Amino acid sequence: MSLDPPTYLASLQNNIRQRPIPWDGAVRAGTLTDDQLARIRAVDKVKREVRQEKVEADLDGYRVLFVGDEHTPSVLESAGKRQDVVQYILVLLRDLLGSVPALAKALYKNPDPYKPLLPLLAPPSNADVPIPLLASTVITAIMSGSKDESDTTVQKALPVMLSYLSSLTKDSDPGLQDIGVQEYSNLLYGRAVRRQFWAQRSETIAPLIDILRSAAGVGNGDVAANLWSGTSTTGRSTGFEGSLSGGVGLQLLYHVLLVMWQLSFEAEAIGDDLNDEFDIILLYTQLLRLSPKEKTTRLLVSTLYNLLDANRDTLLPTAVLARLPVHLSNMSSRHLTDPDLQEDTQKLKEMLDEYTTTKTTFDEYVAEVRSGHLRWSPPHRSTVFWAENARRILEHDNGDIPRRIADIMAKPWESDKAVLAIACNDVGALVKEVPERRAQLERLGLKTRVMELMGEADESVRWESLKALGGWLKYSFDTK
Repeated sequence: MSLDPPTYLASLQNNIRQRPIPWDGAVRAGTLTDDQLARIRAVDKVKREVRQEKVEADLDGYRVLFVGDEHTPSVLESAGKRQDVVQYILVLLRDLLGSVPALAKALYKNPDPYKPLLPLLAPPSNADVPIPLLASTVITAIMSGSKDESDTTVQKALPVMLSYLSSLTKDSDPGLQDIGVQEYSNLLYGRAVRRQFWAQRSETIAPLIDILRSAAGVGNGDVAANLWSGTSTTGRSTGFEGSLSGGVGLQLLYHVLLVMWQLSFEAEAIGDDLNDEFDIILLYTQLLRLSPKEKTTRLLVSTLYNLLDANRDTLLPTAVLARLPVHLSNMSSRHLTDPDLQEDTQKLKEMLDEYTTTKTTFDEYVAEVRSGHLRWSPPHRSTVFWAENARRILEHDNGDIPRRIADIMAKPWESDKAVLAIACNDVGALVKEVPERRAQLERLGLKTRVMELMGEADESVRWESLKALGGWLKYSFDTK
């Protein structure tokens, strides 16, 4: 997948190409050898066809020039003290990798083609020197051009590269963020690479999710609460031609969504964890409502389909709670012109329709608790629901639901106190319907937490906690 280089990077590379380098002086100083200079001049400032012909006729020679061998250092190593020469060579090598596809694979005849390149990713003493950035473009081109998934690439070089690119995606400069994201996209060419990308998700995915949350207008405070409540600092009426909320440009948004779409091909392995850690279904549903262009909408819909299709039992309930079917119906009222988007939207709607026609109220409740956020949905106030399902809730999946309620209640929910009130209501209902299982709830700390919440400033929390504790005390007295 080829993306146009970001403006800043293209401008930087053009400037370096125009710089005069005193090559003969470099040879006299021992920075380069005559053979190295001859190969550089043979492909420097010549037509693309000439470059391709010269390099393809001497792949081994250019391999040794750029990455060295056991007897000969790379030109990047021998010229290490000349930053101007190193920058020029990096740009030249990146150009050659784009012009001569065979070069990337030829470099792997060296047992470790990254040896002269990885040290260049280290922060320079002068922050204005762009050598790490230029080196990252070369390493990306080597990996993506060869589609290599050897241990040398995936286990040794890739982790270092991903850490460096993460620093770009976390930068305050949107231009550098976009460079990092585009290089991610170029690197996600195979399963082993995508799995390593996931393994480093605190570095790789977390900053991308932050960008998406900013675009959705939920970058501050309790993200999950803001998403579930629909609290957002942006909306379709604010105009998206230049950027979304948080100053996220459309180009950056598109590239982040592209990376997440590429990652979604590992949905079967990572889908549940991706949602548990980043509320991806809820976030994407919000972004779908705000999506300004069909190209961003297409990536959102396709990613959602991949995630939901691979994890139907666990993620479809969350999608329904997030009101994804409603947003898809609203989206269908727009005049969509992209045939792929139309097809993906229809497939996604059919999957959701099939699920909603077969789900039960119990399924709905379990999905809500597992989402980590409670709302006053119908089951909570239904005496019939609790009479029919309380025991099943306590026993389901070895007591998973009460444990999750305890986890929910352990949080302060400063921006959404209703969650605590609802949790107290549910605990009270469980005690009322299955009083003999009170000890199970007490072992989870729920009785203690209910008592603590009686001191909450929020009136609804105090009232629900008082009712729940009253049931506990009632059955305690009845058994004496």
